[in-house]
Amino acid sequence: MSPDQLELLLGGQSESESGKADASWALELQEAPNHEPCGRKEKRRNARERWPEDLPLVEQVLEPEEVVADPGAWRRIGEEVSEQLDYEPGRFLRRRLVRPKYVPHAGIDVVPVIAALPASLQERCVAAPGLIAAIIVAKYCDHLPLYRQERIFKSRHDVLLPRQSQARWIELAADWLRPVYDAIGAEILAGQYVQVDETPIRYLAPGNGATKLGYLWATNRPRGDVIYRWETSRAAKCLENVIPVDFSGTIQCDGYAAYPAFARTHPGELTLVGCWAHARRGFHEAREHAPQQAGWILRQIAALYRTEARLRERSASPKLRAVARSHQSAPIVQRIKNVLLVWKRAHRFLPKSSMGTAIDYALSQMPHLQAYLHDGRIEIDNNLVENAIRPTAIGKKNWLFIGSADAGQRSAILFTLIESCRKRGINPFDYLRDALTRLPSMANWQIKDITPEAWADARRPPSLKRAA
Repeated sequence: MSPDQLELLLGGQSESESGKADASWALELQEAPNHEPCGRKEKRRNARERWPEDLPLVEQVLEPEEVVADPGAWRRIGEEVSEQLDYEPGRFLRRRLVRPKYVPHAGIDVVPVIAALPASLQERCVAAPGLIAAIIVAKYCDHLPLYRQERIFKSRHDVLLPRQSQARWIELAADWLRPVYDAIGAEILAGQYVQVDETPIRYLAPGNGATKLGYLWATNRPRGDVIYRWETSRAAKCLENVIPVDFSGTIQCDGYAAYPAFARTHPGELTLVGCWAHARRGFHEAREHAPQQAGWILRQIAALYRTEARLRERSASPKLRAVARSHQSAPIVQRIKNVLLVWKRAHRFLPKSSMGTAIDYALSQMPHLQAYLHDGRIEIDNNLVENAIRPTAIGKKNWLFIGSADAGQRSAILFTLIESCRKRGINPFDYLRDALTRLPSMANWQIKDITPEAWADARRPPSLKRAA
């Protein structure tokens, strides 16, 4: 860019000021590159779970501990058989639990002994943990609505699993997984820096038309987990359920007015940090209206991101990031601010134009946008939490809405666990099947051992653990 173009951009600056700025800026730029209607009773009877009798059978015999200790002292007199429908990727199978009954040879009138059933999610539930895990992964990871899964099961496996039954099993799993969800949330909010964003999702609300608009609030800790929280509105009071009362620290967010309103009433000390990706978006949309001016701002922001890219390549520590930003990024940010103020005071653009709107947003957020320069822990933008929201946006294009307001939080729990698995490269099916198998027999103090982070660490080879 020539000095003449820079002089045109700066407009209101004095000739000496613009001349000094032009040389340094030009040099830098050269270096940078319905409720389903109730049917007849006959239809309701046909909607029960059923499966063909020729499904592969896996039989497991559970012997009582007394018999295992002394087999010769017992005589088998019968057995009790219970079955569950299980699932392995690509096929269904029947899991039959056979529990022989025994009485001692010495006393025929003694009460028979029989092995106890393993702890399960729900008594007499025909769905084994593997089947429930597969349904959850298909909906919340592969974005297959329940009605589509019902068709797949019936057409490909001749197994009828009504969507109503699947919804009940998802609810059951979410209730069991809630302590794990709470443990993840406590770990995220234990730090002093989180990123927050929200995304709209429709839900069924009888009496209010077809659907109403709810919101899934995401709270992310950079280089950590993300937790989702369901709320039926976007009001500032919803943040009271997202950010706990005892939280003090930094919240990185966009320019939505609910965040400053929440920060003013929150009992803890909160610092709001802006997002350069949101500020950049306005100038990107204004390129057709003011290509020269918007292009210049976009190139300056690109220089900020190049600094961040170099720091990531070097795996810079927070202290080094703060020093590098102070020397390299702070002058660019100040330059952007000065130019925007000149344009604003000179009334170069109409307030309601795309460029005028972008300038107003950037200047209103400038104190928050500058905050990342002095704290190396803070990211330049909110993209990490927005990336975590993206899978939910893909999913709602397929299943369109959540069944009810109460079901929203169950979806938030399962989205949290799926995203936590994704961040660690864990197969969500393997994790959920194991977690749902072990949770019924676990105590509260053991919940920390079943979080995706702990689960992945337990399966990491010892050599990798030492390296970590």
